[in-house]
Amino acid sequence: MLDKIDVFTHSSIRIKSDRGIIYIDPFHMREEPHDADYVLVTHQHYDHFSVDDIRKVIKDSTVIVSPESMIDDARELEPEVKEVIGVRPGVYKEINGLELETVPAYNTLKPFHPKRAEWVGYILRLEGKRIYIAGDTGLTKEAKEVRCDIALLPVGGTYTMDVKRAAELANTIRPEYVIPTHYGSIVGKESDGRTFAGLVQSPVRVVEKMQYFE
Repeated sequence: MLDKIDVFTHSSIRIKSDRGIIYIDPFHMREEPHDADYVLVTHQHYDHFSVDDIRKVIKDSTVIVSPESMIDDARELEPEVKEVIGVRPGVYKEINGLELETVPAYNTLKPFHPKRAEWVGYILRLEGKRIYIAGDTGLTKEAKEVRCDIALLPVGGTYTMDVKRAAELANTIRPEYVIPTHYGSIVGKESDGRTFAGLVQSPVRVVEKMQYFE
């Protein structure tokens, strides 16, 4: 499953699976593949909900999933896709065969992502694996309770966890693999992935996937 996950820039993620092609927060896309079966949005900030970039990946059969709290904005794209679906934090949902759970994503020590906004991360159940895409979050009690095989965690600091807190989370939830995101462009340094890897303890394995630094 690991080789089916791409991280483009920042937190722009694509997963190819037997349930279709899934994008999470497409941003600064360099190509226009129009191949998305699903687009999952974690929250409303421009670097995660980019209508221009979503338009580069969607097709008329795409399903868009977004937090219920921002569903009116997501519905701007409704005429261009099959369906737009809202989700709340802490729920399980099955959408056309794709099983997902939502995890609250919020800051505990910073004001940028308040819990009341009801923004989310996602756990996807794909090919026998649980893949956690944390979204923009701090080191929250809900994140510490996640059980997954692969975790994609923000490490760049400023608006999310920094490398130390992200490593603490990885060492707490102990997935088989962890992929750092949200560094090397808008926030964080290119070296944050390596710094993070040095703080994560065995047997958790860090895999750097970031393709583009800006």
